[in-house]
Amino acid sequence: MQLVDSFSASVQDYVKAIYSLQARLADAVGTNDVAERLGVSAASVSAMVRKLGVLGLVEHEPYHGIKLTDQGRRVALEVLRHHRLLELFLAEELGMPWDRVHVEAEVLEHVLSEELEQLIAARLGDPKLDPHGDPIPSPAFEVEECETHSLDELPVGAAGRFVRVSDSDPEMLRYLADQGIELGTRLEVQDRQPFGGPIFIGVGDRRLPLGAQLAHAMRLELDLETM
Repeated sequence: MQLVDSFSASVQDYVKAIYSLQARLADAVGTNDVAERLGVSAASVSAMVRKLGVLGLVEHEPYHGIKLTDQGRRVALEVLRHHRLLELFLAEELGMPWDRVHVEAEVLEHVLSEELEQLIAARLGDPKLDPHGDPIPSPAFEVEECETHSLDELPVGAAGRFVRVSDSDPEMLRYLADQGIELGTRLEVQDRQPFGGPIFIGVGDRRLPLGAQLAHAMRLELDLETM
């Protein structure tokens, strides 16, 4: 039996959110961070964190943040494996656009059986990445992270291959699709406006402005000569 089957969908959502925030912040996670990510109140997070502590999934010290235990990390990675395999299956086998697969996978990840998970993985050829470039945890719950750089942090002249994007905002994904920008597209930072203004990128022979939020969500694998 999968470990995730022992926990409710709500518990699974929380540990997945805490794992993602820990990976991004490289530190313990605050209750406000979790509340913002899940769209709930800080009071709701505090109550759930106490429950997660009783279940042995997190450690929490007041004013020192929340950290997953080894078991909590295992649960989070199981859910992420389900989620990212489902996203890829929906995109590749059913032709669903990349801006829609996240919402569907959010529902299905909680009811995916171990047998169906294995069948989907085999059908897809045991993939390493989901449609947004996020690594799919292995069956042993290992994650292969490659070095990438957020587009909003790069200087003018930096260039590389677009390899990863946040799936949290469907509108941003639709905009990229409308502009013909997909994973693997080569991008170059051509100009930056100050005070949170747009970043201008080169895409082939085109020049496009990107808002700060979208640029922050996009990650590049830099060309060797620009590193």
